Amino acid sequence: MKPTVTLTQVARAAGVSASTVSRILNGSANVSAEKREAVERTLARLNYRPNVLARGLASGRTMSIGVLTQDISSPFYGEALRGIEQGLKGSSYLPLFMSGHWHAEEETEAIDLLLARKVDALLILGSVMPDEQLREVACRVPLVALGRFLPELAGQCLRVDNRQGAYLATRHLIEMGHRSIAHIAGLASHRDAQDRLSGYRAALEEAGIGFDPGLVLEGDFLEHSGFLATTRLVEGRQLFTAIFAANDQMAYGARLALHRKGLRVPEDISLVGFDDLAGSMYTSPPLTTVRQPIHDMGFAATQCVLRMLAGQAPSLPPFQVELIIRESTARRRTS
Repeated sequence: MKPTVTLTQVARAAGVSASTVSRILNGSANVSAEKREAVERTLARLNYRPNVLARGLASGRTMSIGVLTQDISSPFYGEALRGIEQGLKGSSYLPLFMSGHWHAEEETEAIDLLLARKVDALLILGSVMPDEQLREVACRVPLVALGRFLPELAGQCLRVDNRQGAYLATRHLIEMGHRSIAHIAGLASHRDAQDRLSGYRAALEEAGIGFDPGLVLEGDFLEHSGFLATTRLVEGRQLFTAIFAANDQMAYGARLALHRKGLRVPEDISLVGFDDLAGSMYTSPPLTTVRQPIHDMGFAATQCVLRMLAGQAPSLPPFQVELIIRESTARRRTS
C-alpha cells in the first residue's frame, strides 16, 4: 500500500503554504490562475486524496447523503441509484442506501436510522409516508423527493406527468385500431398508479370508448402480478386485443402469460408498458413503452441536494415522458 500523501507534502511540492492548498481544495482561495494550476498539477501528480472524515469533522458534517429507495433490487430504482452515484461523483459525499418496501412504517424506521447516522441530506425515491411527516423531515435536513409533490417543497420535488404518459400509451393503442384495451394497474394506494389509470380512462373517453371495469386488474408493479392478471383476463374469457400495463415489469409478466396461453405479441395481443427499463428493448418482441428518464432524474435530484448543501436555493429541471414505439404493438386485425 502506498503511503498517504499529506496536504503539507503537496504544499511543499507546489511551493505554497498548506493553508493555500486547503483553501484551493475548499474553493475559497483567492489566488492567481498560475498558482492554482500549479497546485492542481501537484495534486494530480502526487495522487492526493483528501481526508474526508477530517474535513467532515472540521465542518460539522458526516459527508454522507441518505437515500431512501423502495426496493434496492428493482431495475427501476436501480437506474435512479446509478444516476445518484453519478451525481455524487467528484464530490466528497457518499450515499447510504436503505429500502422502504412501500410501507410507511419501514420508511419511517429507515429515515430515523439515516438521521441517527447524522446524514447531511436525504434523497427520497418514491414514498408512501404522509405529507406532514415528509415536511417535518425536510425541516431537519436538506431533502429532495422523486415521485412525490408537496406544494411547500415544490422546488425540491421531481415527478413526471404519469397521467399524460398513460394517455399517450392508450391513445397509441386506439390509433392502432384497438377498442378493447385491458389495463394492469399498480396498487390503488399509489399516486403513480392512480394517475396512470386516470390517463388510460381519459384516452378511452376522448375516443368515445366506454370504460369497462372488467378490463382493469390491479397488480403490484412486479412481474408476477402482471402474469397473474393476464392469466385471469384470458381465463375469464374477457374480450381484449391489447394490454396497457402500468409499468414494464408487469408487462414482462403479461408477455409470459400470453405466451403460455398460446397468444402472440403483437399478432394476437398488442402490449404496452411504462418506464422504458434498460431491458425493454431486448424483450421478444421489443416492448413499446412510455419512457421516463429515471437515471437523469436521479442525477438531477443529487445535483439539487448538493446545491442545497452549498447554501444555494434548490432547483430542478423539468422532465417529460415520451412514447417509445417498438414491435410489441401492431394494428388490430379486422378479420
